[in-house]
Amino acid sequence: MVSATLDRSAARSAPNESRPLRLCHVSLTLKTGGLERILCDLARFHDRRAFQPTFLALREVGFFAEQIRAAGCDVVQLRERGRLSELRAMCRFFRQGRFDIVHLHNTYPHIYGSLAARWAKVPVVVSTRHGQRAGHRWHATWQYACAARLVDRVIAVSDDAARLCVAVDGLPPGKVCRIWNGIDCEAFAYQGPVAAPVAISVARLSPEKDFATLLQGIGLAALHVPALRLRIVGDGPERAALERLAGTLGLGERVEFLGERQDVAALLGEAAFFVSTSLTEGISLTLLEAMAVGLPVIATSVGGNPEVVVEGVTGHLCPPRAPQAFADAVVRLCRAPERWAEYGRAGRERVRSCFDVRRLVAEYEDLYHRLVAEQSSNRLRGRSLCDT
Repeated sequence: MVSATLDRSAARSAPNESRPLRLCHVSLTLKTGGLERILCDLARFHDRRAFQPTFLALREVGFFAEQIRAAGCDVVQLRERGRLSELRAMCRFFRQGRFDIVHLHNTYPHIYGSLAARWAKVPVVVSTRHGQRAGHRWHATWQYACAARLVDRVIAVSDDAARLCVAVDGLPPGKVCRIWNGIDCEAFAYQGPVAAPVAISVARLSPEKDFATLLQGIGLAALHVPALRLRIVGDGPERAALERLAGTLGLGERVEFLGERQDVAALLGEAAFFVSTSLTEGISLTLLEAMAVGLPVIATSVGGNPEVVVEGVTGHLCPPRAPQAFADAVVRLCRAPERWAEYGRAGRERVRSCFDVRRLVAEYEDLYHRLVAEQSSNRLRGRSLCDT
């Protein structure tokens, strides 16, 4: 059975430290994406009396690196190329930083950072699996499972991801724990849905988000809801093809492609409901943000989405790759505008109670404390055995 919660009493049993624990978060980039936004929130909300966080990016840095620095944390870019050089550079960095904890985020840092951290004799190493790792080949799964032997815990951001860690990656259940992703609810104040049937979707325009199904479904739903409009926020490799598809489907005036935006909270406040036809999700931050603003949601029943969306309470779930089922859900929602505010309030409350980033940070820190306490206990036990 995968552990979905942490033993708070055990976590707090760690010995008192005379200094903050040195913590290093490792990610592939600090440029753009949901993971990078979570790292920004970690920089803002970590307890600085207990932890001294540093952020290491193996590749590009950008907007989010500046946000982390603005929160008062060090950001380091590795700037190495070649896996062996990268391993050596990470190992040197971990040794020089004398880190108590290294926290690896997603597959590449998990595979190579775990080895470097163990070479550097970092006492506690944990890794977060932020999504479903969809599309990885067998050798990547094998590498992931081998690297997992080098970490103290693998953190899954959803129950679904935790299940995959055990069933697909073959990890021991006791090594896996679930800590839901979260957002800063205070940054997404409740606004509620507008009266007109305006849908919004916020995501990278990439194949796994399956915007083709979204556009097809909107076209089918519009036959029954002539006033229906869709705003798409985000950019990516599929944008040109999706714009052509919208034209082919006759949706030119019904669909707006807004590109990358920094005013997502304001744009969500101009919509009636949020839509997503993604093929794979961990815990979608944009879904949480839409619910925090008070929008009903329609999303595919993949990954962690069913853990976020309560069918008939905060919105509707539909199967993936099913334009007609998605269209039916849109029509059903549009024909019950009197329930939009009810769905929105329920969604806001669910995010506030279960998916706030402050809870995420507290659970991460509880895990760190527990693992540091375990390592201290193991060292003392080993020393006592030697003394005898």
